[in-house]
Amino acid sequence: MTTKEATYTYALRLGDDALILGHRLSELCSRGPILEEDLALTNISLDMIGRAQALLKYAADTENNGNTEDDIAYRRAENHYYNHLLVEQPNGDFAHTIARQLLISVFEYLFYTELEKSRDENLSAIAKKVTKEVKYHMQHAIDWTIRLGDGTNESHKRMQTAINDMWMYSGELFEMDEVDQYLFREGVAVDLIPLKAHWQNRIQTVLTKATLVTPEDGYMQTGSKKGVHSENLGHILSEMQYLQRSYPDAKW
Repeated sequence: MTTKEATYTYALRLGDDALILGHRLSELCSRGPILEEDLALTNISLDMIGRAQALLKYAADTENNGNTEDDIAYRRAENHYYNHLLVEQPNGDFAHTIARQLLISVFEYLFYTELEKSRDENLSAIAKKVTKEVKYHMQHAIDWTIRLGDGTNESHKRMQTAINDMWMYSGELFEMDEVDQYLFREGVAVDLIPLKAHWQNRIQTVLTKATLVTPEDGYMQTGSKKGVHSENLGHILSEMQYLQRSYPDAKW
């Protein structure tokens, strides 16, 4: 493995997370529970898609074989996407959307804060911009988790169910494979192992304020770093890639 190959894979994974979650949140445009929240989720989606563009462009530039960020985003098979399983989960009801956003945004805030220190100038620059955005994403999810968890009996029950349902996808956020380990030794990547304790403490604090119970760690879904996904990703791609696959050489 070379640094170039590892960096390409690393940027691709980060870009895929942003791309798929951005698409998921975009599905809520005009479908939010209230107008203000419809706009908030759409704006978060736009942040994610902008991040995806930056990261996938860097991946394309690093690979340097003629592909653009659009080619990478729209012309890969399902098993060549490497986003975490968490971000491809369906929106469900509003509680599930917020639970997913809480778990991933707290992780991303911690992750990108550390990635700012990367020796890779491109990743560091992207991280500095992302940290500012994801701080808002995180606070938005925290506020709604507390509001729903410490709200009515119905909202409390739905929020607890959503946290329970999403929890099994949180474990792989902290998995380190050979790409992560190689780039960490090079001063490029983030060491995910120590992040877990910080993430757990922040999540525990939020759930306690929301009068919710933190699920126990049990069976955790994994496989995304090897291109293994739930059936949900295939449904996302069938919609997201439809136009490109129908008119692959179209010029707008």
